[in-house]
Amino acid sequence: MKRGLFLFIAGVASAGFVRAQADAPLPKAETILDGFVEATGGKTAYEKRKNDITTGTVDFSANGMKGTVVMYSDASNNAYMAMDLEGIGKIESGVYNGQAWESSALQGTRLKEGAEKAEALREATYNEPLHWRDLYTKAETVALEEVDGESAYKIVLTPKEGKPETVYFSKKTGFLIKRTATMSHPMGEVPMEMTLSNYKDLGGIMMPKTLATKVMGQEFTITIDDVKVNTEIPKDRFEPPAEVKKLMEKPVSK
Repeated sequence: MKRGLFLFIAGVASAGFVRAQADAPLPKAETILDGFVEATGGKTAYEKRKNDITTGTVDFSANGMKGTVVMYSDASNNAYMAMDLEGIGKIESGVYNGQAWESSALQGTRLKEGAEKAEALREATYNEPLHWRDLYTKAETVALEEVDGESAYKIVLTPKEGKPETVYFSKKTGFLIKRTATMSHPMGEVPMEMTLSNYKDLGGIMMPKTLATKVMGQEFTITIDDVKVNTEIPKDRFEPPAEVKKLMEKPVSK
């Protein structure tokens, strides 16, 4: 009898707690976004970083295809990425002097335009967490939801150009743990979902070592092996391949 009464009281109390938690006002998006900077190392730690070289591996679980990935970025907001996949070869992409591009044996060489270009430029913004106010016109906390068993604040970010993005920050750690977006692509709009986990100190700030992504019916995981910060990067590293340069040199049609 006493045990039943105890469980009844505990149930009522826990239900009241859950309701109170659900009814509690949500923190402002700016508080959470600025809090992410602090949770991952602080503004000073970010500002000490002038460039980085990130290396890792990529694994497509469904078909067993694997490969390597290397990414270069610096404070000029130029970026270069190369992914070598078994049986496919090299896929390159980057941002150079404000122009986004992509080159691969599968889809050829092209310049990115419109919303797709805007997305690439946002991604190439160095120390992006410090500059979210410049990249988005609106940030709104819309809910407290569960993400893989963890309470997370759901924030909708509206960019200056392109579709809104949704990001989820752990209530406990302040880390970014999930991101969803509708990406622009020549084939049309493509939904993307990314889960970020296994945060470690990489070059002075906390970064996720594991990025699991779902896009266009494919699932793949990038595992970060190493991040070298403030190291020498060849001046021509960000220059695109010759075929991309040719496209950049063509006059823009009116």
